[in-house]
Amino acid sequence: MKGFSLSVGLPGAPLHAAAHSHHPWPDVSFAAQQQAWRDAATMLDNKWDHVFGAVIPRAQTHIARILSLPDPSTIAFAPNTHDLVMRILSCFEPGKRLRVLTTDSEFLSFTRQMARWEEDGLVAVTRIPTEPFESFEKRFAKAASDNTHDLVFLSQVFFNSGSAIRDLKAIVAAVLNRETFVVIDGYHGFMAVPTDISTIASRAFYLAGGYKYAMAGEGVCFLHCPPGYGPRPRDTGWYAGFSALESQDAGVPYAKDGSRFLGATFDVSALYRFNAVQDWLRNEGLSVASMLARVRELEHGLLDSLDRRNGAVGASQLALADDVKRGRFLAFRTNQAGRIASDLAAKHIIVDHRADRLRIGLGIYHDEDAVTRLAAAIAGG
Repeated sequence: MKGFSLSVGLPGAPLHAAAHSHHPWPDVSFAAQQQAWRDAATMLDNKWDHVFGAVIPRAQTHIARILSLPDPSTIAFAPNTHDLVMRILSCFEPGKRLRVLTTDSEFLSFTRQMARWEEDGLVAVTRIPTEPFESFEKRFAKAASDNTHDLVFLSQVFFNSGSAIRDLKAIVAAVLNRETFVVIDGYHGFMAVPTDISTIASRAFYLAGGYKYAMAGEGVCFLHCPPGYGPRPRDTGWYAGFSALESQDAGVPYAKDGSRFLGATFDVSALYRFNAVQDWLRNEGLSVASMLARVRELEHGLLDSLDRRNGAVGASQLALADDVKRGRFLAFRTNQAGRIASDLAAKHIIVDHRADRLRIGLGIYHDEDAVTRLAAAIAGG
């Protein structure tokens, strides 16, 4: 399998149909991982000059290109998105009971943190149901326009349905209070669907990472930080003042760009992998749009095959059928989701489920034969 011979292209490898959850790493990431080790071994303490002077700027440039950001320096990195969310939350006044507007379909890390803080009375959370999908954006924008929230947090693509926000600009514009923090969780949008946030870059945070569609693995999450918002997070690490390490000035210094949200020492190998994969995609002429188009072809083939076989699930069970309104995975509603996922695992096929949603993600490493095999297995063949 071109580009993936060390993972899903190996003889006997499982049929991986969970490209929404975890992507196999392209072959180029192996050499990048080795290069990270070599740089650490040969550069020693000077490694960090190289990381901050070359590796990080290169990754920032890739992300800025993909998101049409005007300034790559607004991007900060962390090992996971939870670290970045906690730094955003640390920007608010201590002891203040935060008023949070969000949805009933956010990913588990944010959902869990808000639920735990609710137990202690630290936040007052309003959750707007994502369904019915057709009216969600208008309902959420209306709720966001009442100027009562400290934080507005929502996903670009919802993890449990694939429903995608079509007009992020309108939702951000609905938040009239300029002091309100707006955070877009783009983990299922970044590298999955074409995304241009140039018009909201001065107003909204954008949070995502490389574990899913960017195919770089864990450890390379990022935050676009709009200028002026959160100049001095209380949850801070020494890298947030890296440029002022040798300064004799009193107080706790912060960078002016996105690095004000940095933490402390971290494993940089994920950044090497991310850069290598992005370079490979560009060399292969693979854009976000072209990869999405290819996956759509495969999805349609899978749905057609499932309907012909009249198996446990088909197009009529999709949580969202409209390609334009959906991210890059299929979510089927069925109370048999857990059983189907287990049955497929026994056949050496990887999918996953969330409650009554069977989730299937296809990627650029799939072909029509893989889709046929997957459809037959789901139908019990």
